[in-house]
Amino acid sequence: MSTTNRDIKYLNRDFSDFRQRLIEFSKTYFPSTYNDFSPTSPGMMFMEQASYVGDVLSFYLDNQFQETFTQYAQQTNNIFELAYMFGYKPKTTGASQVTIDFYQQLPAINQGGGTGNMIPDYSYAVTINENTVITSQDGLSFLIQDKIEFTTSSSLDPTEVLVYQISGNTPQYFLLKKSRNAISSKINTTTFNFTDPQPYSTININESNIIKILDITDSDGNKWYEVDHLAQEMVFDSIKNTNINDPNKIDNTPSLLKLKKVARRFATRFTSLSNLQIQFGAGSPSDTTEEITPNPNNVGIGLPFKKDKLTAAFSPVNFLYTGTYGISPANTTLTIRYLTGGGVNSNSPANTITNLDPNNIQFINNNLDPTTSNYIFSTITAVNPAAASGGNSGDTLEEIRQNTLALVASQKRSVTADDYLIRAISMPSEYGSVSKAYIEQPKLTDNQVSTIETLSLYVLSLNSEGKLDYANTTLKNNLRTYLSQYRMIGDNIEIRDAYIINIGVNFEIIVLPEYNNNEVLLSCISSIQSYFLLDKWQLNQPILLKDLYILLDKIKGVQTVKNVSIENKSGTVTGYSKYAYDIEGATQNQVIYPSLDPSIFELRYPNQDIKGRVVPL
Repeated sequence: MSTTNRDIKYLNRDFSDFRQRLIEFSKTYFPSTYNDFSPTSPGMMFMEQASYVGDVLSFYLDNQFQETFTQYAQQTNNIFELAYMFGYKPKTTGASQVTIDFYQQLPAINQGGGTGNMIPDYSYAVTINENTVITSQDGLSFLIQDKIEFTTSSSLDPTEVLVYQISGNTPQYFLLKKSRNAISSKINTTTFNFTDPQPYSTININESNIIKILDITDSDGNKWYEVDHLAQEMVFDSIKNTNINDPNKIDNTPSLLKLKKVARRFATRFTSLSNLQIQFGAGSPSDTTEEITPNPNNVGIGLPFKKDKLTAAFSPVNFLYTGTYGISPANTTLTIRYLTGGGVNSNSPANTITNLDPNNIQFINNNLDPTTSNYIFSTITAVNPAAASGGNSGDTLEEIRQNTLALVASQKRSVTADDYLIRAISMPSEYGSVSKAYIEQPKLTDNQVSTIETLSLYVLSLNSEGKLDYANTTLKNNLRTYLSQYRMIGDNIEIRDAYIINIGVNFEIIVLPEYNNNEVLLSCISSIQSYFLLDKWQLNQPILLKDLYILLDKIKGVQTVKNVSIENKSGTVTGYSKYAYDIEGATQNQVIYPSLDPSIFELRYPNQDIKGRVVPL
């Protein structure tokens, strides 16, 4: 029989389809060769084995194809890779932010005649270096990344001076105060040895709750710089704003921003929630390119010996990128310092971050009086006047997926209101994390015309117990600075606090006779707790009482749901939000609407704010 005209179908996808098609194929083309299709026949054994192999191959083919789509990928490493491919950097932890006040006493010294000329003796002033650790009473580490010099004061870094102790009418000691932002983190150190240079050398750091790489130095003292991509040859660098560095210095700006060309650079990416991959360059520092960076000397009109750039579109960021990829470390040892920490438990309460590490503190001058210097050193203290906020557990896999999809649409530009929301949520964890966000455009009357779009961004953070809290000033300032580089030129963003409406749930049910009342009540309470989980609620989301009735009615053992009501807890008891809310007035057609001002309903204490009872039929 000729084999050229046989009908072969390619739509079979599973075991039963393969098996049935093989039987039909045998009956059609081999009717006299084999006709025993009973389940125990040898021929059926081979057909079912072939069907099994086809089913497995089909499954893996579908799975591999599915893993190439951000919407459907399930494997952790694929979700991370897809996120980076589209420009989103996942966060494995969220570091809380806090402002810490530092204090030091200084002895008084007479500036020249009379008791009214007493001033602090700055020869006993100390310097608290960057990366100094302050520990909370719970043992959590907080890190300041800016140096503190009590001898300097400016509008951006003021030093408050108060009289601390007097004798008669003469000051004996002054109290100096400075404030710094700190993040919940600790410094970890590891080393890697490199021998022969390898293009694109890659190393991995396996640890949970990694915030970022602090710095990398080699055994020769050279610093390596982190870049977004290895093609980024120029980095931003800051130097202290002094007359030496800037002869035209006329203001109190503490640092100057400079562009610096670096060959020693690296890029990082998370491959999982507990693995950070570091990749270095190709090892070709002499390579240069003018294909990406425009040069007036190579811009022609399309002649054979000239490069045609007349139709090329250049983005401003392209001036930071070239075709070289940096050098690869060789015959050296890299010392890597990285930060770990964060999490919901890092949202420490006020006045609990007080244990200052003295190892990074030293006097500016030498040859001081030992007795006085020992006393001054003992007066150096630190405390957080407000609670730390912004700490969370990082991105879940579903959050990485959704944030990536949103980032693709915005293309790193904030054009719509949703773009600003995803950008706020995407802020690097070292600057704090926003738990809930909502953006509102201005409401104009018919006669009003606005040339500048003022957007109100309402945010909330989390406290140390994982409950909603108001973002502190440090977190808001970080968010404002972060958004400034992505906003449209005509947009103005105001960051405000959203309102928290704490609620309680009361319900009455009738239980079927053959069921235990307590067990059914516990099941109902557990379902309501799950319904009001904080991750499931967003700002301005209403409460649908009908959904609660349906939820309780589905519980095994519930015969009838007699009543479900929501009560206001805000503004009544300590521990709840201070803003009360008229639940009854906000209820229409079994829907409890939030306030006109952006707000969110929170079941703050699920174990005590849900009350249910069984009523007779």
